[in-house]
Amino acid sequence: MKKSLLSAEELAIKISAAVETCLPTQFERSAAKQLLQTKIKAILEDDGYQNISPASAQQVTILLADIRGFTALAETYSAMMVVDLLNRYFSIMTNVIVQYGGTIDKLMGDSIMVLFGAPEPKVDDIERALACAVAMQQAMSEFNKQNAELSFPQLYMGIGINTGEVVAGPVGSEHYREYTVIGDEVNLASRIEAQSLRGQILISESTYQSAQNFVLVGQPSRVQVKGKRKPVCLYELLGTSRPRTMTVPRREIRKSPRVKTNIPCFFQIVEGKQIRSQPCRGEVLDIGYYGLLILSPVPLEPLSEIKIEMSLELLASTTTDVYARIINSESVGMGFQCSLEFSSIDMAGQRTIKRFVDNLIYQS
Repeated sequence: MKKSLLSAEELAIKISAAVETCLPTQFERSAAKQLLQTKIKAILEDDGYQNISPASAQQVTILLADIRGFTALAETYSAMMVVDLLNRYFSIMTNVIVQYGGTIDKLMGDSIMVLFGAPEPKVDDIERALACAVAMQQAMSEFNKQNAELSFPQLYMGIGINTGEVVAGPVGSEHYREYTVIGDEVNLASRIEAQSLRGQILISESTYQSAQNFVLVGQPSRVQVKGKRKPVCLYELLGTSRPRTMTVPRREIRKSPRVKTNIPCFFQIVEGKQIRSQPCRGEVLDIGYYGLLILSPVPLEPLSEIKIEMSLELLASTTTDVYARIINSESVGMGFQCSLEFSSIDMAGQRTIKRFVDNLIYQS
């Protein structure tokens, strides 16, 4: 006969109290409590505890957030400094997520995946997901204030949100398992997040249809994403009125001095993390701190990403590799004029471009 044991709920309360005294940082405490909410019931039944509910279809809203340009940052600073930065970032963001009732599904490098509607669905899941995303972008101001004090650069986050039916439940074996969600809607959320610019929140058509009565959005964009035969419609979230009025901060990265120039460049189209085309020659028509205008011989899809190699010969003898996302593209004469925003560039490249722009402004 099995001995009498604590219920899963009683165990969770006791361990939660222990978490407060045993774990040194707020980030670790928040993460541990999130894990308790979804995993405490997954302890093996042979040990006397209930299993978590089996996998089932559920309607959820998935939020994916990612730091833009993190790879370049990791190449510039030591691993210990990067870990410290990530801990500060996750501490701030997990506090926001917990405040809005989200369930942290996983932390992946500099990315966060959050669920609203799983394990337990609520009537206001979409409202809380959108408000959480806005609050996370607002919280980046606090994070960047800390960065400035520690001589780190300003960082920006992109967020993608999608709503749909997924399979939710425990996945794994007797050695390791976790509660997660699987399905095409999860993949779409990831594709949407990858399209977002620095400081931007993009939401899917399904999320917008459920939230259109209380959100403010920009003009919709139709984007071809991997895994979908037809283009998907995305909306930039600008603000929400539920549970209270909130607006997405407009980052100054979208505004900077721009100077006309005539610099040859070579670029390649990026799909996911892979370079998918041969180098193509273009021309930089103007450039600013955070973006540029190029003349391309081939059409470039809005929100697609390219890797650019260009030489700022006035200040540097070597070329600078940058990644940039297409904001818009239009046919002009024998080519296509494309406006781009930098999506990833190392610190040395940022400084070089700033000096280059400042130098041309001074000479004009």
